Amino acid sequence: MVIPSRKPIYLEKVGVILMNRNALRFCVVACLMLVGLSHPAWSQAPDEKPRKLKNSIGMEFASIPAGKFLMGSPATEKERSQDETQHEVTLTQGFRMGVHEVTQAQYGQVMGKNPSYFKGATLPVETVSYDEALAFCKKLSDLPAEKAAGRKYRLPTEAEWEYCCRAGTSTPFHFGNELNGTQANCDGTFPYGTTKQGPYLKKTSPVGSYPPNAWGLYDMHGNVCEWCQDWYGDYPKESIKDPQGCIGGELRVLRGGYWAFNARDCRAACRYWGSPVNHKLLGGIRLLLPQ
Repeated sequence: MVIPSRKPIYLEKVGVILMNRNALRFCVVACLMLVGLSHPAWSQAPDEKPRKLKNSIGMEFASIPAGKFLMGSPATEKERSQDETQHEVTLTQGFRMGVHEVTQAQYGQVMGKNPSYFKGATLPVETVSYDEALAFCKKLSDLPAEKAAGRKYRLPTEAEWEYCCRAGTSTPFHFGNELNGTQANCDGTFPYGTTKQGPYLKKTSPVGSYPPNAWGLYDMHGNVCEWCQDWYGDYPKESIKDPQGCIGGELRVLRGGYWAFNARDCRAACRYWGSPVNHKLLGGIRLLLPQ
């Protein structure tokens, strides 16, 4: 694998912290009840599942609150990689994240084709390049109903993706410390943690086949890797707000792992990368919708 040799310059978007509607409602109620509670410094899963929005082709999006979290993995995490330097990230604005990976039916409806190796309307689209993922975002945004609603879709940043995957957790997976193919679609014959070996399906699964995380997002671990908008490069060591990734490079980031990866490579902090023009079997899409 080719890793850029030059030290990347990391971008940070400057902005102000906006209070999420749910957080504001919570504060008002708390004040009325005279309960001395304060907003947590670290992101936590909301008490109720995020409200969902459904677009003109049936894609669902969950509301994600602004917040702060530790991105990357601690030095004590088993089988971590050196490129997972743990650092504090603040996301100052809430957004909506796709509840599911983009399905083949949805991709075909917008693009008029289906490049996937494993065929099925409810299976995630795969064998999609980064450039094709961007083209899908634009073409979906240009649909008359989406234009009328003012919706412009994009890929998540790497930080937004991991924030959503963790959903307030700090463990290797949003469901805990172990994975063996029963909690997510991966090669369970190479499990992570102290658990025994599990299933290996050797193919993709219909989206939503496994339980969601606390924010109502499905398949954040395994099934297909998901393109992020960032160039691959070293993380900053210091805390950062709204990171946009490196200003340039040769490789784009993929996250989440896929059906043929060992459980280790499906961890929340694990990073993968690929050329933006390559049609990788593992490449899939999950969209973000700014609020």
